[in-house]
Amino acid sequence: MVLNSKKKVRALGLCSGGLDSILSALVLQKQGIEVEWISFETPFFSSDKAHKASQNTNIPLIVENITNIYLKMLKNPKCGYGKNMNPCTDCHALMFNLAGKIMKKRNFDFLFSGEVLGQRPMSQTRTSLRYVEKNSGFDGYIVRPLSIKKLPETIPEKQGLINRKSLYDFTGRSRKPQMALAEKLGIYDYPGPGGGCLLTEQVYSIRLRDIFDYQQHCTENDLHLLKHGRHFRISENAKAIVGRDEKDNNAMMEYYSDDYALIKSENIPGPTVFMAGEHTRENLITAGEICAGYIKKSDNPEYLVNITTAEGSEIVRVEPALPDYTQKFMI
Repeated sequence: MVLNSKKKVRALGLCSGGLDSILSALVLQKQGIEVEWISFETPFFSSDKAHKASQNTNIPLIVENITNIYLKMLKNPKCGYGKNMNPCTDCHALMFNLAGKIMKKRNFDFLFSGEVLGQRPMSQTRTSLRYVEKNSGFDGYIVRPLSIKKLPETIPEKQGLINRKSLYDFTGRSRKPQMALAEKLGIYDYPGPGGGCLLTEQVYSIRLRDIFDYQQHCTENDLHLLKHGRHFRISENAKAIVGRDEKDNNAMMEYYSDDYALIKSENIPGPTVFMAGEHTRENLITAGEICAGYIKKSDNPEYLVNITTAEGSEIVRVEPALPDYTQKFMI
């Protein structure tokens, strides 16, 4: 029961679509609080799970693409990175900052999330949760219902908008308390823990660092393509991306634009290759040779590749690059 019943209390929550996000919203609903969610999208993480959670619970969901502003933070996060290129603490601070602006614009009373104290060793310690609040621009307005009894009193509590006594004191990495609460609330369809952020993956992070090192600017397509194919830094100003199989080739084509040179075998089945960067003759031929190097051996002695750029197409005869040669370019 909400202590202050003079007005309808409204809360906006960050939603990953995971169990903790779902529970945090439902326990606030039980207090009569009107809840909505917001989920942010970039090429590094999607709102797919949040959409499913919204459909299953009928909780309204706002989705925003934040790629441009996220990249500015990602290139130089104040707290640095985790094991790979994941800036978890600064990521959360940025998301709360953006959500807070929407909170003010749409007259929500406070923000909330499903974070549990001590659940994640870097981003959900007491120190990191405090850092996020201070750097969000909305200090005191962030409520974490699943651990609220273990955390300092928030402004909404002081205003009588939340009843702390009927919320929770979950801590640590065990999910048993959340699973028990989910069963109590009749929630059985929810994703497993973790996953979903490509910045925590080693290979993706290595490829992203290469982009930051060699490209002054990058597009969303550049970032999406980091999860496909084999990547080769063929010069300081050019990179080749080689599809691994038919499925990979098709996935790559979803992000094709004439910013890339498109290279395909003309006379023998082979991979789809994109070349990003400067379309110099030397770069294009090198990418063509790498393309031919991944064509399965054939009785046909001639390797022809079709090179398409914004200026047009050309069929070129190339010699297939040998594995030792291509290996030195691999990212």
